[in-house]
Amino acid sequence: MFSGIVAAVGRITKIAPLENGYRLSVDASALGTDDIAIGDSVACSGVCLTVVAIAGGLLDFDVSGETLSCTVGLDAPGEINLEKALRLADRLGGHLVTGHVDGVGQVVEFKQIGESWELVVRAPRDLARYIARKGSITIDGVSLTVNRVDKSDFSVNLIPHTVALTTLKRLTAGARVNLEVDLIARYVERMVEGGVPAGAERG
Repeated sequence: MFSGIVAAVGRITKIAPLENGYRLSVDASALGTDDIAIGDSVACSGVCLTVVAIAGGLLDFDVSGETLSCTVGLDAPGEINLEKALRLADRLGGHLVTGHVDGVGQVVEFKQIGESWELVVRAPRDLARYIARKGSITIDGVSLTVNRVDKSDFSVNLIPHTVALTTLKRLTAGARVNLEVDLIARYVERMVEGGVPAGAERG
């Protein structure tokens, strides 16, 4: 589990093909790897990946073909947002994030307004119903608050601190981003739909 508060920007330095996917080598020296062990989870631009090897500041991750098919940003060298998994005693500065990407959105507009920036993203139609004004959304691993919703388009406000310390500053119109909707929204939908009838047998 993560909070969506990016701790550092790393860089994919090497991609080695596997039978079904890739092994990524990520320079995570800015994140600090002294307290990371093989088997730990790290969010890489919003995607929860398991550490399979450590060499100094380099972390290796195996990424399956399935993960590659429903995410962006993990199939080529470049910068990625990094966050270590939460500990039970950590402060929850953002919102509860699983690192399981729900879909890929497309940037419609990214412009500076005063000291901040407005980012407008078009979500896949089947995800749009989970996105609500003043609700939470994760974009490339960054926890953000939704300011406006118009059908499948939504906008968020980025403060200078977020722009400076994440890869979001490099976004342009047409760019694709990893989206994870608010976990609570999915459970609310399940409850409203009456997913489990009262008195159902327990397995």
